Amino acid sequence: MSLRWTDVLEIAIALCEARPEVDPRYVNFVDLHNWVLALPEFADDPQRGGEKVLEAIQMAWIEELD
Repeated sequence: MSLRWTDVLEIAIALCEARPEVDPRYVNFVDLHNWVLALPEFADDPQRGGEKVLEAIQMAWIEELD
């Protein structure tokens, strides 16, 4: 299954697993964007990952850790 920008929760879970040492509260959006693009399952247009999507992913990642 490939991930798209709309798969916010699935991306957050994948990031949680891929980067357990990272506290998502302190991640800047440039790094977050690059990390999403680096996920092996990710297959979507990099240009579609705007600030609102990245913010939603970051919030889901924070909730995933709680």
